[in-house]
Amino acid sequence: MATSDLEEFRAEARRWCQAHIPADWRQTQVGVSDEEDVSFQKAWFQELRKAGYAVPHWPREWGGGMSVAEQIVLYQELAAHDAPRLVLAFVSIHHAASTLLAAGTEEQRRRHLPAILDGEIWVQGFSEPEAGSDLASLRTTARREGDAFVVNGQKLWASGAAHADWCLLLARTDVTAPKRKGISYLLMDMRSPGVDVRPIRNASGEWHFCEIFLNDVVIPASQLVGPENEGWRVAQETLSAERGMTMLELSERLGNAGFRWLVEECSRARPDGLRLLDDALVQDGLAALETEIAGLRLLCRGLVERHEAGTAGPVEASVVKLFYSELLQRMMDFGTEVVGLAAQTSLHKPGSSGWESGAWALDFIGSWEWTIPGGASEIQRTIIAERGLGMPREPEVAR
Repeated sequence: MATSDLEEFRAEARRWCQAHIPADWRQTQVGVSDEEDVSFQKAWFQELRKAGYAVPHWPREWGGGMSVAEQIVLYQELAAHDAPRLVLAFVSIHHAASTLLAAGTEEQRRRHLPAILDGEIWVQGFSEPEAGSDLASLRTTARREGDAFVVNGQKLWASGAAHADWCLLLARTDVTAPKRKGISYLLMDMRSPGVDVRPIRNASGEWHFCEIFLNDVVIPASQLVGPENEGWRVAQETLSAERGMTMLELSERLGNAGFRWLVEECSRARPDGLRLLDDALVQDGLAALETEIAGLRLLCRGLVERHEAGTAGPVEASVVKLFYSELLQRMMDFGTEVVGLAAQTSLHKPGSSGWESGAWALDFIGSWEWTIPGGASEIQRTIIAERGLGMPREPEVAR
């Protein structure tokens, strides 16, 4: 896209943001009930959908079709105007959609992609009590009975499961196979008999995470994604989206909203008239963070461009995910430290904000989520070492 066209698109996106983003959404969402927060998220998603901004990364025939450059401009403007982030639809528009587009059947895509645009909510059923970072150790089983699978087991840390309509489910269909073999990828209707969702409260008192208990849940064989026992390969498409493609927007928000607020915090005069920004150590810390953010944005843009061209390397998504999650922690830690007591007493934030609320201590607590889901930082380093650097791995032992 020519520079002039891109600037025209930026002006269009900016006008839309100024006209449609509720200026007081953070204030009105503080302390709302869970039901009100869900309603707000769904309404905001539809507002973005009407403008063509909800799924810019999807193919054009499914409602997307923006170039990488256009996506960056859109995310920059949404962040600059403090638009709510699509927390509730995150798994739906990224993980579920990426999986269906890469490995789903045409029937599965036609059933679910339009439904996601209409508000269908998805949850990821991967982690288990003894299979979190080591996902291949999962024990949930799916027994084939005719034209269906009967599933038993437990899933843990399922973000947003209490509001989900469907689940991306990994289950073991061959218990005799090695760890990464014998796993199948299923689409599970969360309203199926035998599905029991139980919320888990986190350190800030919220219950975004849930446990899912599965007791003889019947899933039609038509909801199998990819070949039976090849679910580990299909899951890499989901994890690739979580580790890489989703970071394009998140990196722009980190730089446009998160860092800007941090600078604003440091620029405020204290009771003694001094500013944190006048402290050389604070200046040095801000400069280091800004440099890292610039590097992250370049990494994300390059990854998305190469992914679309089919030339992305085997470890690029892991590099981006690792870099983003640990940079996010350092930035929230820095904000909590330099703001001081005020950061410790800001105990309320809108549920739809994700981590970027300006309540620094709570945002710091929330940032720790990012080094765990989608493969913990230790797992990312292992992937980079084995697939990128060619370091040896221990041989798998048959179960």
